[in-house]
Amino acid sequence: MKAHDGLYIDGAWRAAESQDVIEVVNPVDEQVVGRVPAGGALDVDTAVRAARAALPAWAATPPAERAARLGGLRDVLAARQDEIAETVTAELGSPPKFSQTVHAGLPIAVAGSYAELAATHVFKEQVGNSTVLHEPVGVVGAITPWNYPLHQIVAKVAPALAAGCTVVLKPAEDTPLTAQLFAEAVHEAGLPAGVFNLVTGLGPIAGQALAEHPGVDLVSFTGSTAVGRQIGAVAGAAVKKVALELGGKSANVILPGADLAKAVNVGVANVMANSGQTCSAWTRMLVHTDQYDEAVELAAAAAARYGDRIGPVVSAKQQARVRGYIEKGIAEGARVVAGGPESPCEQGYFVSPTVFADVTPEMTIAQEEIFGPVLSVLRYEDEEDALRIANGTVYGLAGAVWAGDEADAVAFARRMETGQVDINGGRFNPRAPFGGYKQSGVGRELGAAGLAEYLQTKSLQF
Repeated sequence: MKAHDGLYIDGAWRAAESQDVIEVVNPVDEQVVGRVPAGGALDVDTAVRAARAALPAWAATPPAERAARLGGLRDVLAARQDEIAETVTAELGSPPKFSQTVHAGLPIAVAGSYAELAATHVFKEQVGNSTVLHEPVGVVGAITPWNYPLHQIVAKVAPALAAGCTVVLKPAEDTPLTAQLFAEAVHEAGLPAGVFNLVTGLGPIAGQALAEHPGVDLVSFTGSTAVGRQIGAVAGAAVKKVALELGGKSANVILPGADLAKAVNVGVANVMANSGQTCSAWTRMLVHTDQYDEAVELAAAAAARYGDRIGPVVSAKQQARVRGYIEKGIAEGARVVAGGPESPCEQGYFVSPTVFADVTPEMTIAQEEIFGPVLSVLRYEDEEDALRIANGTVYGLAGAVWAGDEADAVAFARRMETGQVDINGGRFNPRAPFGGYKQSGVGRELGAAGLAEYLQTKSLQF
């Protein structure tokens, strides 16, 4: 894993105009594992110009050929799966097995799904006396987060390329090495120069420049709701299309007839995965008052079993943020039944797997996204109360419902104000639309809905 000291623009690695550098730190041992350029507005401009110059030819490339190129990209990523996993582990701190199966395996599957969709999607249809064309939006500015560094890149770049768009990627500054590896894969797969461009840099500088650039037709951003608001405002002022995948505070609703032990154990595992750094994590567990004490005991035991088996959070800043939320939960009267604010290790950005009981819906830890291994267990009186609590945040990204009768779970899920709900432990589907209601975002990623974000329609009347 060797860091490039340049930016990938117009099919080649080239020196950044900016002399600034980002140091990449391993969250496990706090050692610097690489240095990459901190590109600035001039670098973004060069990359956008390259993407715009490459757009006409790529947009005119037959979908079957774009599909073949994406298939080639998937194959390169698959061949480099071990290297991807090692890189994510080094800069994110993710345990090696999780890096291999999720951080590397999932984006390979997503890339494959878009290779298929590019070949089968209907880009032209007849509607009465009109021919309706689905054409690429244009140049895409993609701004991705650090929590699933390769998956978030592929979930934007693959559908954009499938649609016939060209891309400038600004990845998170905490995990730029994975983005460089992706650029290498794009190059190895033989995509035409300028179709994909990479500018590593800081959000307020390179990210801002990309969002504001008049040569960008669509900004696709995944990250915090606060930054999403700023990007939405910039894009709105320029009447520019925007796709936002933002925060979450998802509810895991356990109805009285459910298998309580299974629901609680899977729920705890969901929150602890990736050290809690998942926007769709079920960070609020809602349990009927009659089963509440038993559920709290089960959750505390499940969290305690993790011990030091979860990785660190990404940075010192993130560690301080998460520990601050744990302290706030205690100050507001919630009861710690597992974990707590003390770090379990002297070195590295670790946070103890933490479970809170006696959490009420208005508490900060039940309303705000913590982005760490912290679970709040709330009690409810009846289904209407559970629904009110589940829907009682500004977010609406994901959720789960458990019930003895699947039909009851589905009926409850239909009333949840959220973009995705797992029923009785249903598995994540990388071909199903992913995205949120309310302040969890605008638009969808993955599958055909994800491809549609990068298309615009033109009607020809005859």
